[in-house]
Amino acid sequence: MRFSEGVKSVLHEVRSVYPVTPCYLILEFETGEYRVIDLRPFLEGPVFEPLKDPSFFRQVKADPDAGTVVWPNGADLCPDVLYAKSVPLKLPEELGA
Repeated sequence: MRFSEGVKSVLHEVRSVYPVTPCYLILEFETGEYRVIDLRPFLEGPVFEPLKDPSFFRQVKADPDAGTVVWPNGADLCPDVLYAKSVPLKLPEELGA
């Protein structure tokens, strides 16, 4: 499966990012919407290999100029792909708890 498979460009921008467990990110998009993504299936190739190390993965930052997430080694991901492959974050009150 290719990471960008089935993704339409709609110009999403990542405002903030929170690494929560190895390979999972909570993303805040420009709309104020929070979404969760599991990046494990997409960490292939030399630039993404360091992201398999949990301490390196946690060094993720939101780049306001690029509108996406970046790591110190230059790895980044298309924000439209991040949006399309993520799921909405559900808070306890949204789950009926």
